[in-house]
Amino acid sequence: MSHASYELKAEAREQVGKGSARAVRRDGKVPAVIYGDKQPPLAIALSYKEIYYKIHGGGFLTTVATIDVDGQKIQVLPKDYQLDPVRDFPMHVDFLRVGANTQVNVNVPVHFINEEQSPGIKRGGVLNVVRHEVEFHCPANAIPDFITVDLTGTNIGDSIHISAVKLPAGVKPVIADRDFTIATIAGSSAARSDADEAAAAAPAAGTAE
Repeated sequence: MSHASYELKAEAREQVGKGSARAVRRDGKVPAVIYGDKQPPLAIALSYKEIYYKIHGGGFLTTVATIDVDGQKIQVLPKDYQLDPVRDFPMHVDFLRVGANTQVNVNVPVHFINEEQSPGIKRGGVLNVVRHEVEFHCPANAIPDFITVDLTGTNIGDSIHISAVKLPAGVKPVIADRDFTIATIAGSSAARSDADEAAAAAPAAGTAE
C-alpha cells in the first residue's frame, strides 16, 4: 500500500551553519540534517535533482527512505523541508532516523470512493470535505499512502466520522479524545435555494391575493 522505499546518496558535511549551507547550495546540493533515535544530529548534503523530484513527486513525507552517507546506510523518514518561496527550490530537509520500532506522527491524505453509490449525492447533495488530511500516529515502516472513506449509502445530512473509517493495523488518529468529522453530505446550494425561494414566495403570494 505504501510508496516503494527509495535510496538517496549523500555526503557528510563537516561544517554546519549559514555559510556552509550556502556553499553546499552553490555546489548544486541541498543541505539536510538527520536526527533522532538517540544519536547526535548528522549534517549531510544531498543531490539537488533527486530531492527536487522526490519532494514534487508526492508522498515525500510519508515514505521511508534509505540514505547512503559515505557507505553507511541510514533509514529515515523526511520530517520537514523548506522551499525557496519564489522558485520552489528545496533549501533544506530534516530527516528522522527510524528504527524497527519507531512511531511517527504523519498527515495522511483522505480518498473518497463510491460517490455514485451515495443516495445523497445522487439526489444532488454535495460532498463537503472537512479534513483533506488526517494526522495519524503509526509505525514509521507502515505509513498508509492514504485512508479510504467509502460513501456507499450516505444521505444528505450525514456526517462521516473517523470511527467509520477502516484503518490499517497500528495506525491511530492523533486526535484520540473525540470522534471527529472527516466529511458531510450537504444539500446542494441549488436544491436549497429552490426550497428557500418557494418558502419565500408562499407568504408573498398569499398577501398579494
